[in-house]
Amino acid sequence: MTLRSIPVEMDGEKVAGIDAMLDRVVDEHRVFLPLAIESGSRAWGFASPDSDYDCRFVYVRRAADHITPWVSRDVIELPLEGDLDANGWDLRKALQLLLKGNAVIVEWLCSPVVYRGQAWFRDEFLAFAREAASRKAVCRHYLHLGERQRRVYFGDGTSVAQKKIFYALRPAAALRWLRMHPTDAVAPMHFPTLMEECDPPSELKSEVVDLMARKAITHELGSAPLPRTVASFLDTEFELARSLYEGSGPSASEEMVRRAEQFYRNVVERLERENGAVLPFRLT
Repeated sequence: MTLRSIPVEMDGEKVAGIDAMLDRVVDEHRVFLPLAIESGSRAWGFASPDSDYDCRFVYVRRAADHITPWVSRDVIELPLEGDLDANGWDLRKALQLLLKGNAVIVEWLCSPVVYRGQAWFRDEFLAFAREAASRKAVCRHYLHLGERQRRVYFGDGTSVAQKKIFYALRPAAALRWLRMHPTDAVAPMHFPTLMEECDPPSELKSEVVDLMARKAITHELGSAPLPRTVASFLDTEFELARSLYEGSGPSASEEMVRRAEQFYRNVVERLERENGAVLPFRLT
């Protein structure tokens, strides 16, 4: 089954441009493209009327391209085109980062906005990610991301662009959600769902609802100091996370590395079969 999930409010002309761009990636780079999604504020659920389009994709090189003494780049980066920012990772890179605790690929797999993809690929990759992702490493990822946003945009107490608040709130809410769900390593990507399920203080919830309502209809929220309720939430969650997750965690087990390798081989072989290619060799 093929995947396609585009919200009706998204600009049809922009989406058509993204579709054409993805077709060019497949043709020019000679790769399979089993998943392409939206990764920014449009997927997180707090877009503004002028929000950028942030298309991200996972690509897979053909079996024949693995028989070479030359190492291929593991990213495809496209030039900015107006409000479209697009790039993708080789499945190899995505798996390596996943095993190191990088939560980005997990978010891509959970994106509610899908430009194209194969259902079996997303479902099997997400199932593997849920097993392979280290909770501690994922929490450190959100902690470092959130603290960097807090430090860069809100460190001196002066007025800042209000839309930046969401970029610190999201990792803080993810940390709270993960603490409240101790057997899970994958927090919801959709920000309203994340906020609802992490049970934030009522005062913060009201503040966020107001910010989101204004952001949805306003091109520019303006600047102001960080609201007290938001600052308190950020500092509390980051302090708790530091006490729980700081320090190096265990590296991926040999068994998980082996399973990642097998998953990679299975994906290459299946994509070759489904696209009518003849395997010049068998990956074993």
